[in-house]
Amino acid sequence: MIEIGEDGRTWLLSGPTSSYALRLTDLDELLHLHWGPRITLADAESLAALPGPPYRPFESRLDGREEYPVEGGPRFVRPALSVRTQERRGTEWRFEAYEADSDELRLRFADDGLGITLHYRMRGDVVERWVTLVNEGPSLELLRADSATWTLPERDDWRLSQLHGRWAAESRLARSPLTYGEKVIGSRRGHTGHQHLPWVALDSGASEESGEVYGCALGWSGSWRICVAQLPDARVQISGGAGYDDSGLLRLEPGESFTTPVFAGLWSDGGFGAASRTWHAYQRAYVIPDADQDRPVLFNSWEATHFDISEERQRELARRAADMGVELFVVDDGWFGARTSDRAGLGDWTPNPERFPQGLKPLADDVHALGMQFGIWVEPEMVNPDSELYRAHPDWVQFQPGRTRTEFRNQLVLNLARPDVQEYLWEELDGLLSSAPIDYVKWDFNRCFTDAGWPGEPYPQKLWVEHVEALYGLLDRLRAEHPGVAFESCSGGGGRIDLGVMARTDQVWTSDNTDPLDRLAIQHGFSQIHPARIMAAWVTDSPNAQLNGRISSLRFRFVSAMAGVLGVGGDLADWREAELVEAREWVDLYKEIRPVVQHGDLYRLRPPEGGLSAVQYVRGDETVVLALLQAQHHGEPVAPLRLRGLDSSAAYECRETGEVHRGAVLLHHGLRTGLRGDFDAAVIRLRRM
Repeated sequence: MIEIGEDGRTWLLSGPTSSYALRLTDLDELLHLHWGPRITLADAESLAALPGPPYRPFESRLDGREEYPVEGGPRFVRPALSVRTQERRGTEWRFEAYEADSDELRLRFADDGLGITLHYRMRGDVVERWVTLVNEGPSLELLRADSATWTLPERDDWRLSQLHGRWAAESRLARSPLTYGEKVIGSRRGHTGHQHLPWVALDSGASEESGEVYGCALGWSGSWRICVAQLPDARVQISGGAGYDDSGLLRLEPGESFTTPVFAGLWSDGGFGAASRTWHAYQRAYVIPDADQDRPVLFNSWEATHFDISEERQRELARRAADMGVELFVVDDGWFGARTSDRAGLGDWTPNPERFPQGLKPLADDVHALGMQFGIWVEPEMVNPDSELYRAHPDWVQFQPGRTRTEFRNQLVLNLARPDVQEYLWEELDGLLSSAPIDYVKWDFNRCFTDAGWPGEPYPQKLWVEHVEALYGLLDRLRAEHPGVAFESCSGGGGRIDLGVMARTDQVWTSDNTDPLDRLAIQHGFSQIHPARIMAAWVTDSPNAQLNGRISSLRFRFVSAMAGVLGVGGDLADWREAELVEAREWVDLYKEIRPVVQHGDLYRLRPPEGGLSAVQYVRGDETVVLALLQAQHHGEPVAPLRLRGLDSSAAYECRETGEVHRGAVLLHHGLRTGLRGDFDAAVIRLRRM
């Protein structure tokens, strides 16, 4: 709901439990009024009538109060908008008009031919904000164009939550007191990055179940920056957008425009758990394509074969996967070009004639005949120097003239900002998806930007933005032309996970680390912002030869992976018959609980900090608990779990024990589910009677 004051200069957006208010002064200063519990328009206008801060020497009366601080004028805070022309830099804008419809508010400003529109949209209790810039004047340079600046109320003890990590250890939750000054996270690598997810949360004493939490998440899949600043008067502002620094985003010629990515924010008074559930519901309703559909159980051939691919071996794996109940069979890296290692073939998206003499269609047909969908792996934004594409077009990659072309994983980055590269990839991928009945594409990105040059281009730094826009355009075009094909975002694991890429893919690869114990912390952090419906998780071989050599039971591996979109990635040819039978039982069980896990509300009952960890999912009358016991000392009891999100007046039957629980449900796993030692796990199902 959007409400507007009588004078047309106060605006109030309200969701089910929260409100967001702003005010335009007579001097065309756009001030933030309120973000928090739901208020009325009269409340907002009363806030607007309050006197401003007293005059203090060496301080700005606008800092910490403006809705979208621009560069220039009586301001000292970090600007959200920085513009440079041949004559000057900075912005001195004036208000022109506002527009409001059923779900979006647009505030239009102008400055010497530059049109600036601030967009606001309420999705449940999530506020979406973004900016459109249109140049109708002389050429100008956008040094910085953040999507939004968020202003928080005054608190004495703000605490910052963030998700940090590295390859194979992504999404690690860290919380620390916020101190005066700026805390900056982001990526200067050309993609979202393994090092930080573009999300922050602030609280002043919240727990998992209670207290105020403010959260912000950016929808951008390239380089990005979020800055959390505690100002001298203790106010806090959060700004964020595309690009890591202020060296320049784009040059806008007359008639050109730029629309920033969405920077979404929410307020919750139900602690971190309620904030997460609000984020999850928002993404399922407004971000993730076809979010109401169940994601299938998949098998991926990578850890079974690596580059040693043959059509017959893939068929054998497919037969074993089908017997296990798998619904989607994916051929990973090595099916195309001269791709027998990571040294060659990237860029040549045609089946290897020695491995697939008749193309992919015969294998895809056989997989379909087994009752499964068929998928493939691609890495379209990359090229090996040893490839037909690079030999024909060495100028199509990002590079700096006169400098060595840096290789990682023996590959270079294609300059996707070039229209000829975009058209080549469209023709290759459209042809590939038309050549065989392909149902699924795992889209990988294994190489950060390093030599991001574009020789001959007058403004080469634009490739940082235009590469991402071209990626989005290519995915959108492929989805429109091939609506039956699902896409997964992968980037060496969790290196490209954000609201922008999630709007164009059906699931994301959370991490290359498939160790079930390591994954508990990764999945715990991931769940702070993103839902289980999009979180791919695999069961792989034990010992975990890929990373740490850890031995774990098949039971522990399956229950850990059942917390998201279940997949299997081990070498099924080496699994014993008893393991294959047990795996089929786990897959059957997952299919039973899948609607609750993928579409239900998540409650984090115990964090993965040693001992027992547990998550709970609630959907309608159904409840599922996944409990994993990491270690248990001899004779030490396992503390009972108190379940959340249930009707305290209702009765619930536990399917595993037959017991009936009333009111607050307490489950004691040590007695009722047989958790007896290290690396044990259980699935508990309850139904309202």
